[in-house]
Amino acid sequence: MSLQPYPTWFSSGGGRITLDKSNLDESNPPEFEAFDVLRPRGPPDEETQAASFSVLSVDMHVTDNKKDHNTDKYVSSNLIVRRNKEFTIVIKFNRALNEQEDNVQLEFLIGSSPDENKGTYIILPIGKEKPGVHWKSRVVETQGDYVTVGVTPDASCIIGRFRIFVVVVSDLGKQRTQRNPDTDFYVLFNPWDPADHVYMDKDEDRQEYVMNDVGVIYNGEFNRITPRSWNFGQFEEGVLDACILVLDAGKVPLVFRGNPTEVVRQGSALLNAQDDDGVLVGNWGGDYSEGTAPTAWTGSPEILLKYAKEGCVPVCFAQCWVFAGVLNTFMRCLGIPARVITNYCSAHDNSGNLKTDIVLDEDGRVDRSRTRDSVWNYHCWNEVYMKRPDLPEKFSGWQVVDCTPQETSDGLYRCGPTSVNAIKEGELSYPFDAKFVFAELNSDVIYHQSTRRGKMKIIYVDTTYVGKLLVTKKKDSSDHEDITSTYKYPEGSIKEREIMQNAERRGLNTRDYLPITEAGVEIELQADTIKMGDNFKLTLNINNQTSQTCTVSATITGCVAYYTGVTSSTFKLENKTATVEASKTESLTVDVKAVEYMPYLVEQAKLLFVVYGCIEETDASITTMTVVTLLPPELKITMTGSPRVGKDLTVSVEFLNPYNFILQKVQLRLDGPGLIPIKVKNYSQILPGGSVKYKVLIVPQSPGKKVLMACLDCPLLRQVTNQLEIEVVKDE
Repeated sequence: MSLQPYPTWFSSGGGRITLDKSNLDESNPPEFEAFDVLRPRGPPDEETQAASFSVLSVDMHVTDNKKDHNTDKYVSSNLIVRRNKEFTIVIKFNRALNEQEDNVQLEFLIGSSPDENKGTYIILPIGKEKPGVHWKSRVVETQGDYVTVGVTPDASCIIGRFRIFVVVVSDLGKQRTQRNPDTDFYVLFNPWDPADHVYMDKDEDRQEYVMNDVGVIYNGEFNRITPRSWNFGQFEEGVLDACILVLDAGKVPLVFRGNPTEVVRQGSALLNAQDDDGVLVGNWGGDYSEGTAPTAWTGSPEILLKYAKEGCVPVCFAQCWVFAGVLNTFMRCLGIPARVITNYCSAHDNSGNLKTDIVLDEDGRVDRSRTRDSVWNYHCWNEVYMKRPDLPEKFSGWQVVDCTPQETSDGLYRCGPTSVNAIKEGELSYPFDAKFVFAELNSDVIYHQSTRRGKMKIIYVDTTYVGKLLVTKKKDSSDHEDITSTYKYPEGSIKEREIMQNAERRGLNTRDYLPITEAGVEIELQADTIKMGDNFKLTLNINNQTSQTCTVSATITGCVAYYTGVTSSTFKLENKTATVEASKTESLTVDVKAVEYMPYLVEQAKLLFVVYGCIEETDASITTMTVVTLLPPELKITMTGSPRVGKDLTVSVEFLNPYNFILQKVQLRLDGPGLIPIKVKNYSQILPGGSVKYKVLIVPQSPGKKVLMACLDCPLLRQVTNQLEIEVVKDE
C-alpha cells in the first residue's frame, strides 16, 4: 500500500497548532499525522460511474454521540467517543443500500503506518463481523438513501485520533471516500464501562475524578493546610490535541496506547523535561527570570497549549504541585480517573535506605554540607484509578504516579504507577517504584552528630515525623479529605510494625539502628499563625516523663528553608537551659524578630527550626524540628452584579503592599474556567504602603458553579492567591 502524508498540522475545534518536526523521530512519526489511502485503479467512465454505488456524505452525528459518550464538554468540532460504547454515523449513498448485494466497509486508521496486525488499521464490513477484529458495526436504520451505522470500538483499543473512510467494494475495485479531517474522531478510555481497565463503578466518583475540570491542590503544613484552586481544564479547546502531542513527541509507540498502565508510566516521564524534552522544566532555585515562576500558574491549559504551540519546547517552570496539576489534566483528558494527593512531611531519601539523615555539628546546628537527604514540607503526586492485570487483584484500584523529577526509574525520571494497597501492606516487589514511594511515607529521621574529628554518632531517631498526613480533595467539596489510612496503618500499632518487617523482607535495608535508648524527655515546638513580616514567639515545651528532675540544655537553630526542606541561610542561634521536675512540663520561649529573618527569606516564606537538647544528668540527647510557614498578605476579590448567563459581571482584585520595601516585577493572573480566558496584568513596582486594583468585566456563558482564581507573584513575594466561587444562574 502506498501512503502519502498530508501536511503536518492538526486541528481542534477549528484551531490549528503548528508543530516543529525537527525534534521528532521519523521512525515513529506523530500519531496525528493523517495519510491518504488507495484510490481506485482508474477513473471509471461516466456511464459506469452513473450506474455504480457510491457514497455522497458521512455525518458523524457529533452532538448526539458526544452527549451519549460523556464527551460533550470537550470544546472540539470533531467527534470524541469512549472505548466499548457504540456511536452512530449516517452515510448517504447515491441510492438505497442493498445489504445482500452491496459490499460496504468502514476503515479506521491511526498513525503513519496503518497495520491490521497492530490495531492501527481496522477494516469493518458494515453489519458483519470480521474474524480477528474486535471492533463491531451494525446497521441501525435505513431510510431511503441514508443508512445509520452503529460502531463500537474495542474495549482495549488504542486511544487517539482516528481517520475514517467508507469503502464501496465492487468488481471495479475499491472506491474510498476522500480524506476529510472533519470526520476524524477521537477514542478515549472509558471509566463508564466494566470492560475497560479504568472502570469506576460509582457515578459520583466519575464526576469528581474524570469530569471535574476545576480542583483544589493543598500545600502549607500538616497542622495548617492551605488550599489552592487549580484549573485542570481538560475540556478546553486544544488541550486534547496537546495531550496526544505529548505522547507523539515522546515517541510512545501506538501499540502501547491502549494500555492505561503503560500510558500512565509514559506520562509520568513525559510531563517533566529532565531527560526527554517533556512538558515542564523543574526549578527549585528561586531564579525564574527565564520563564514563569511555579507559584504564578493557575492551571494546566496555559502550560499544555504553550508546549504545543511552541513546537514541543519545554515550558519553564514547575514545582511539585504544578507537575501534579498538569499530569492530572493529562490523565482526565484521556479518560483515566485521577486525583492530586498531598503528602505532608514527605521524605526525599537520596540513598533509598528508608533513612532520612540529618547531620548536626557538635554544637547542635544543622550541618548543611553533610546533610543530603531532606524532608519536604509537602509533596504533591497523583493517583490514577485502574485495574492492574499485571498484579494480584487486590492491588488494583488507586495507583501512585509522580512526574516530579526526583530519582530515575528504568533510566528515566518517573515514578509509578504503584499500587496504594501494596504500599500499605509493605509489598514492595511489584512494579513500579514501590520502594521509593514507601520511603517517602515511612522513612525514619535519624539525627547524627559529628565531632571536630569528623566522627559521627546517632543521637536520636524520630520514627513518626515523615508521612504525617495525606490529603486530597473531597468529592463535590472544596474541603480536604484525610486519606492517610489508605497508605499507612496507625503509627506505633502492631500492624504498622508487621508492615515494616514485611517491607524489610521485600528488600529494604533493616533498621539496625533501632531501638535507640529513650531519653525520657520530649521536646515540642509550637508557633502561632504568623504573617510574613511579623515578630513572633517560638515555644519549646519540655516534657519530663521520668521520675527524676532533669536539666536540659537546648540549642535552637533557625534557618530559612525551601518547601523541599533544603535550608538556605541560618538566621538564628540561641541557647536555653531549663530544669524540669519529674513528670512535669516546662515551657521556654524564643523571640524571633522580622528583622532577623526577612533579609534571608526565599520563596514560600518557610522557617525551619531545629532543637538539639542534652540532658545533663544522663548525657542523653534529644532533638526535633518544625517548620513555620509565614502567611502572605491578603489578595481581595470582590464581585459587583448578579452572576447570570449573558449578563455583565464586574470583578475587582485588590492588593496592598504592607511591607517597607518595594515589590518589583509584579504579575497578577486571573483565571476563571467558564467565565473568562486567562488575563495577566503586569506592574513594574508596588511601593511600600501602595496598592493596586484590577477590574475585569465578565459575561458568563453557561450556568453552574464556577471558580475565579487570582494569583499575585513577584520575586520577593510568592504564593499570594485567592479564589471566589460564583454560582451562575440562567434566566427563565
